[in-house]
Amino acid sequence: MVKPISKTYPQTERFPLLLPLEDFKKASLQWASKFDPSACYDSNGYSSDRYGQYEAIIGAGAVSICKLDESKDAFEKLREWYDESPDWAFGYLAYDLKNDVEALSSNNPDHLGFPLLHFFKPVYVLEIFRDSVQIHSREAAPKDIYREIIEQKSPNAAASANTEFTNRISKEKYLETVERIREHIRAGDLYEMNFCQEFFAEKAKINPLRVYQKLNAVSKAPFGAWFNSGKQYLLCSSPERFMQKRGSTLISQPIKGTIGRSQDPEEDHFLQTKLYYSEKDRAENIMIVDLVRNDLARSCKPGTVEVEELFGIYGFEQVYQMISTIKGELREDVHFVDAIKRAFPMGSMTGAPKVICMEMIEAYEESRRGLYSGAVGYITPEGDFDFNVVIRSLQYNAATEYLSYQVGGAIVYDSDPLEEYEECQLKAKGILKALDQETGATLNPSFFKSSQ
Repeated sequence: MVKPISKTYPQTERFPLLLPLEDFKKASLQWASKFDPSACYDSNGYSSDRYGQYEAIIGAGAVSICKLDESKDAFEKLREWYDESPDWAFGYLAYDLKNDVEALSSNNPDHLGFPLLHFFKPVYVLEIFRDSVQIHSREAAPKDIYREIIEQKSPNAAASANTEFTNRISKEKYLETVERIREHIRAGDLYEMNFCQEFFAEKAKINPLRVYQKLNAVSKAPFGAWFNSGKQYLLCSSPERFMQKRGSTLISQPIKGTIGRSQDPEEDHFLQTKLYYSEKDRAENIMIVDLVRNDLARSCKPGTVEVEELFGIYGFEQVYQMISTIKGELREDVHFVDAIKRAFPMGSMTGAPKVICMEMIEAYEESRRGLYSGAVGYITPEGDFDFNVVIRSLQYNAATEYLSYQVGGAIVYDSDPLEEYEECQLKAKGILKALDQETGATLNPSFFKSSQ
């Protein structure tokens, strides 16, 4: 028996895993997904994440919810809600909370209708480790929950209908827009901008849990995430950490630089080396590293912000990514929610300078990002947290049967519009592969044409 970590979880117990780890994680999420809301944060066994703490962590059911549709004072309201009774909290921050950080607005159409901020304090928390699970419960006995997870049967989910995706921006317009962004860079308006496009399907019928599990299996990303509330679902296979707090240390790991992988070992090694020495990708990465250093410096003790790793090359199922790691020590007078606010949204999904880029994003993109390029994660009773960057993700509103994913990339002076377009397709590969296995998903033929 483990002592409870807080008074609000009177029952806490640790159990050995009686199923293989992956089977237990699937069974645990299947059990948790019956609750509204539920959330899961899954490392997918990614051993290269030296800051990872769990194989997975799951929250189910809610005793308290903080859900906001307006950006004004959103972070302040989140801080007040958490401080009322500091405890486990799971949730997300949508991209358009930028309007609470800066004097900005969002006028593009919102086709998904998700809240801007949604957190909940769970009835149940499952901390899953490699060989055990620790269950915190406000209601049922942990041993009964454990037995339910172990003994439940896998459901025969109904087959999903075929899904055809349409691009919100035509290929021709995408290429033209990249050129216009390059003109802004040449004029000195900005240095780098993250430009994204949406692909969507209407009247889409999917089984969210099955699609998420297949996306997880295809991508095996270190920051996989499931979040559902009623009819709204986030299915995420992110490789990027936005920010983590461990004790007094803040850690951010922005990604800039992507290249595909090969099944041929020699070619795969060549591609890895090519990415490492790419001047364009290094330039993109260093600009975002500088931006993140400045963001962390707003909350950290003077002289403590440092670049722990620059241009790290990390392998994933579909791609290699260039990742840098920046750390700093949080000042005692800064609340952790304010530290998140001061760095939000993440520079890797905006560009530099950040405010100008967010204005340009609003001007050139044709739909709101929603949860895409926001963050999802968890907060502990001690005020530690871990949040990812919501990329490589599907957003699904089951009530309206609207399914969406977005992809993008950093546009710099040296960007080639066609190469940027092809990189978007590469980044969507895992999503389409998972959906193809589940739904027979296809892209509308217009995706491949230079037509309006």
